[in-house]
Amino acid sequence: MTTTSLKFLKQPYPYYFKGKNLWIIAALIFGMSMAFNYFFEPFVVYRPEHKVSYFWISMIHSLNAFLCVLLVIGLNNLRVNEDNWNVGSEITLISGVLLTIGISQFLVRDMIYANPDNWSMRYFLEEIRNTFMVGVLFAVILVPMNYLRLMKAHLKTAQTLNSHHQPDLIHQKEKFHPIVTQQKSDDFELNTDDFLFAKSEGNYLEIFFEKEDGTNKILKRMTMKELESQLDSFPHFFKTHRSFLINLKKVKKVKGNAQGYQLEIKYYSDSLPVSRGMVSDFERKFRDI
Repeated sequence: MTTTSLKFLKQPYPYYFKGKNLWIIAALIFGMSMAFNYFFEPFVVYRPEHKVSYFWISMIHSLNAFLCVLLVIGLNNLRVNEDNWNVGSEITLISGVLLTIGISQFLVRDMIYANPDNWSMRYFLEEIRNTFMVGVLFAVILVPMNYLRLMKAHLKTAQTLNSHHQPDLIHQKEKFHPIVTQQKSDDFELNTDDFLFAKSEGNYLEIFFEKEDGTNKILKRMTMKELESQLDSFPHFFKTHRSFLINLKKVKKVKGNAQGYQLEIKYYSDSLPVSRGMVSDFERKFRDI
């Protein structure tokens, strides 16, 4: 596999398979499968061995696909980390769904075909092959197209956000805001002018401040929610991700990708994420500051 291919597979990709989206996708797959099987008859149809009409055979195959999508993706939803989801993860999940559908199509053969070889390895492999032939065709076309569409949309919006945003280059009068932690002896005053961002690390927060040509970091025992609630009077302090609270005035540049945005912060080398669920709120906040 080439370096370009590996880089593409590691690109961030939005995870859309939760809640009502999962049911919508499963329903679309059911409808597409039903129409494709019934009207186009993509594979050899030997009607003398059919136990039921071809309409009901198509219906059973489509229902199998519907249930397998709900099962496999539903189980994946229990463990998925949306922020680490990428193109490779998407392709792997789709492959798992197709394999499960192929196996389920094999398991129902006795219900719909009067064939003594229904349980043979030949038909087992044939059902999996047929499923992948159709499924991969759609996946190979749709996954890259959707990725490029999202990338283009977020890049365009990022350019617009950058063009209307000026980083906080000049300090005004310093402001200190009292912060209460889980240990009274650890309470402190946060310099709101120098504050860059806070990052959640287990039961602690890493809080980064701007200093001349660099950053300074302190570690405090408190949750992100506790810090966020004490800074709610500062509209430019925005939680872009469950692990990051960022001073939007310190953002140098917004970079778009298929999953959303990555933010470049003054004096900090790594980009900080905007989670997919916060994209719309981030765009609105960033335009307002």
